[in-house]
Amino acid sequence: MKLSDALTALAENPNHPVDLARVALLIARDAYSQMSPRAYLRRIDRLAAELRPRLTGSLTARTAELCTFLFDESGFAGNSAHYYDPRNSYLNKVLDRHVGLPITLSLLAVAVGTRAGLNVVGVALPGHFVAKAVDDSGREVIFDPFNGGQFLDTDACEAVVSAITGQQFEATPEALAATPPGAFVLRMLNNLKTAYIADRSHLRAARVARRLTQLLPHDPDQRRDLGLLLVQADRCGAAVNHLRHYLAAAPDADDAPEVRKLLSRALSDVAKWN
Repeated sequence: MKLSDALTALAENPNHPVDLARVALLIARDAYSQMSPRAYLRRIDRLAAELRPRLTGSLTARTAELCTFLFDESGFAGNSAHYYDPRNSYLNKVLDRHVGLPITLSLLAVAVGTRAGLNVVGVALPGHFVAKAVDDSGREVIFDPFNGGQFLDTDACEAVVSAITGQQFEATPEALAATPPGAFVLRMLNNLKTAYIADRSHLRAARVARRLTQLLPHDPDQRRDLGLLLVQADRCGAAVNHLRHYLAAAPDADDAPEVRKLLSRALSDVAKWN
């Protein structure tokens, strides 16, 4: 599977079934070109094989066993000390370093738990990603991979979101629903872009922004952001078409005057080399 094909499929249908671990590793290969996704998938398979015989009893007991295995025994943990390190957003580096973001640790729990026979899905709370195990009867157990697999009821979910965002949050069934694959991948890519922008790594951020244009091909803001990042990375020639596309799609946008200035700057830079 090529990453571009997976992103195109998710652009057409955000619920398109994909192996999120495989997609995450293909995203990582953009940054780590010599990395073998298959080798890391085998590592996930080995973790699942070790866990599988331990998943017995109630849903709560099986979920607790998953969390004990990953976060106590295997040592995976949230990287609070260096939260915005881009490596936290790459699944291969999470497997290597045993630290990550809420979303990548949740993805690891999904990948290992599902392969071991427990139905685990991601839950995109505002400002904080968590996971939950569900069974055929509709029972579910929500847990927080970033914080050692701590179990969360609805009150705890509301408290977590309020503490992080400063906003009130109601943990309705809809708000705690499983995150579709397309939204899962979108959040991973947005986290990466944000991390690289904060690090002023504009060319790396542009690489991620290019993937976002594949996932959201009808969103002109993605083309604008890609154009801006390319200009900031001194790739003005590559930026021109993206900036033109944005202005054609949103000529009356509030930021259109600034984007026109940016386009003029890019064209001027290109002209110097012709």
